Amino acid sequence: MIAVVDKTQPSDQHLPWVVFPWEAEKEEAGPGDAVTRLLQYIGEDPTRDGLVDTPKRVIKALGEMTSGYHQDPRKILGRVFEMDTDEMVVLSGIRFTSLCEHHMLPFTGVATIGYIPNGKVVGISKLARVTETFARRLQIQERMTKQIAEAIQETLNPFGVGVVLKAHHECMGCRGVLQPDAKMVTSAMFGAMRNLSETRQEFMSFVE
Repeated sequence: MIAVVDKTQPSDQHLPWVVFPWEAEKEEAGPGDAVTRLLQYIGEDPTRDGLVDTPKRVIKALGEMTSGYHQDPRKILGRVFEMDTDEMVVLSGIRFTSLCEHHMLPFTGVATIGYIPNGKVVGISKLARVTETFARRLQIQERMTKQIAEAIQETLNPFGVGVVLKAHHECMGCRGVLQPDAKMVTSAMFGAMRNLSETRQEFMSFVE
């Protein structure tokens, strides 16, 4: 029988930690045990000096790289300013790092976000923050691109939204087909960015 122990939860935002029978007698069973097992699996000695604190470091790093689960893009984009303009707003060069959900290896790249205001604008730093929110989750690039565009569309209700991501994926760079220079490009468009070729072309001219 697998016991579910609530007291080991890091916070109320996490699911209860599952404690397996062979861990039940330990005073503090937690995710670090899984890292220790992985070290043993690859043939390492988890008790040697260089690895003693590795489980803690891995868990801390994973917490940082998946912090987007606890951030609400609607709140990030919620602070808007009334502005009587319908000229395109574009922020390019937004660097991000995410974890591929298939291998939990990083993919890194650059995002370009553009929108055509419909009476209100948002601080440009918020566009970078909403990108980080979705990047700091287990992801695939296609979904992340669409999530960013949908969040902006739903919150600002602009005349159009465009998002383009370009990224290198370590899951095919350091393993598998070994193509470290391959770059994946994804896009998501709504409204005028999707329906009007001239508008879409204008936005794409800003993409790095």
